[in-house]
Amino acid sequence: MTEHDRRHPLRHSREDVETAEGVPSTPQTRNPAYRLAFADEDFLCREDLRPVRLQLELLKPTLLMDEAEVQSTVVLFGGARIPRPADRDKARTETLRGLADQYEEARRFARLVTEQSMARSEGRENVIVTGGGPGVMEAGNRGAADAGGRSIGLNIVLPHEQAPNEYVTPDLAFNFHYFAVRKMHFLVRAAAVCVFPGGFGTLDELFETLTLIQTGRMQRVPVLLFGEDFWRRIVNWEALLDAGTIGQDDLDLFRFVETAEDAMAHMNDWHLPVTRRDALHR
Repeated sequence: MTEHDRRHPLRHSREDVETAEGVPSTPQTRNPAYRLAFADEDFLCREDLRPVRLQLELLKPTLLMDEAEVQSTVVLFGGARIPRPADRDKARTETLRGLADQYEEARRFARLVTEQSMARSEGRENVIVTGGGPGVMEAGNRGAADAGGRSIGLNIVLPHEQAPNEYVTPDLAFNFHYFAVRKMHFLVRAAAVCVFPGGFGTLDELFETLTLIQTGRMQRVPVLLFGEDFWRRIVNWEALLDAGTIGQDDLDLFRFVETAEDAMAHMNDWHLPVTRRDALHR
């Protein structure tokens, strides 16, 4: 923040943080009770402060994406274990080896979306957003970089996770503690949700999206499932319909696509209005 950004004449909190670091060392100033509350990590991590941490995780990416003029996003969900085509022989199963082509399709799709975004809105609309990890997520961020555009990575702290993939735009690389807040950020600006083959995390993200749309808690947006054969083997949609646990109309909430061009056609022909941060009822 610069002097120009200030909206009040009062001393800025950052100045007090710096001043407090240089106070004389005494029993009083060394005690944790004396720390400024907003600069005290131990205090902020207390159990009682969970509501504040939830609010901060919602607010920080919101403010930074607003400042970056991200008006809408195209979401790419998909498995972290999907290998790059060059690494397909290292995959642990034959199915994963076959799914290496989905990496390339995700990369190509993200490139096409980003090229269109840059031509139509100077890269403000339909910005690619992924979970920021490897596999399909890397492919999405990589495709945006291929087009010379920006992309977002919504990473989360996990015991076995690494840093975000190298193709995420650094200013738009975010890290989360709460899965729920992270998933809200995926959808709050979504103009389309594109789902590639994946595991538990991908299924969770897909079905939360469908549930929100089915129940009217989110506006209709294109939900595109790449690889019909995979998705029909993984989910028995007709069994759900036959059991009566979903309705016929619910099967119209998503479409199967095979190629980047298929997905682009569905997105470009979409007839329902899509607003950016009004996608979720807040």
